[in-house]
Amino acid sequence: MTTITRFYGFSIIFTVICLALGAWYGWESTQTVGGTLAMLWIIVVLSVLEISLSFDNAVVNASVLKEMDEVWQRRFLTWGIAFAVFGMRIVFPLAIVAIAAGLGPIETINLSLNDPKEYERIVSSAHVGIAGFGGAFLAMVGLKFFFDQEKDIHWISVIERYLARFAALPAAEIAILLLILWGVSSLLTPDEALTFLVAGILGLVTFIAVEGISTILEMREEAARLQGAVVRSGLGGFLYLNILDASFSFDGVIGAFALSNNMVVIALGLSIGAMFVRSMTIHLVRQGTLAQYRFLEHGAFWAIIALGAIMLVSAKFHIPETITGLIGAVLIGFSLWWSVRYNRNAS
Repeated sequence: MTTITRFYGFSIIFTVICLALGAWYGWESTQTVGGTLAMLWIIVVLSVLEISLSFDNAVVNASVLKEMDEVWQRRFLTWGIAFAVFGMRIVFPLAIVAIAAGLGPIETINLSLNDPKEYERIVSSAHVGIAGFGGAFLAMVGLKFFFDQEKDIHWISVIERYLARFAALPAAEIAILLLILWGVSSLLTPDEALTFLVAGILGLVTFIAVEGISTILEMREEAARLQGAVVRSGLGGFLYLNILDASFSFDGVIGAFALSNNMVVIALGLSIGAMFVRSMTIHLVRQGTLAQYRFLEHGAFWAIIALGAIMLVSAKFHIPETITGLIGAVLIGFSLWWSVRYNRNAS
């Protein structure tokens, strides 16, 4: 079995199914070959963009997933995809519109299919709250990695060593995030500032809650191990990974409207990308890539901090998705090159 079929076989089958659905939907909607091909092209572009923008997500997922047993790794790839695809790429935008417009589920679906421009407008109008929640959660994920006194491997030493020492102050990363939230909110109108602050605080609370659940589960497992029981669980990591994936997908869902305002096309394109990101995560874990490339994980977490900061600032300023993706790609690329150089010098 080749590496491609072993790690990406399911994703390839999933892609074929999504493209087949896209072709059927395109033909039913346009009744023309040109219209159908145009829809398929947008689906392909959206999937490629989702993959390129989410490579840092795959690396961070792998850093958590490597601590989980194979059963939970498989559950992340199978059960989790239902949350990633149906939850974040389909239900999430519909829920935003339903809440913002005060519509029922059926009315919201009808609006998305029959009046896509109005659907896009309502989803985009919720960007300030999404930016606050997703940006806060991602910023905390990145800061938590570097604010660690026990961390002894550093890539950008001048900064990372300082942050590790600064971690001796309790909740230092939370204080930094709250100051950033306040700073960005001061640039917004009073109504938007309130929405942004509430969403940001909820993002912070969500991160703390997930960390708390993970810690409780780990403590229970450790107690069971001390009593001689065999423990092979990963529920805490599973919850953490799915919320992390949700935070990553917020900006992608909003940005997808730059290419299409058709809910079906967006859902199919982003779903293909989400599936491949999960396959990449499993590939990184099984091949031991994080262990082979010493600083790759660091690059991914710096990319997450950058993405979190961009999401927070985007509440006031529009930042093209290309720039977001480019920053992440550059950081991960540099960390990979630095890792290769380190391995060459060490051998």
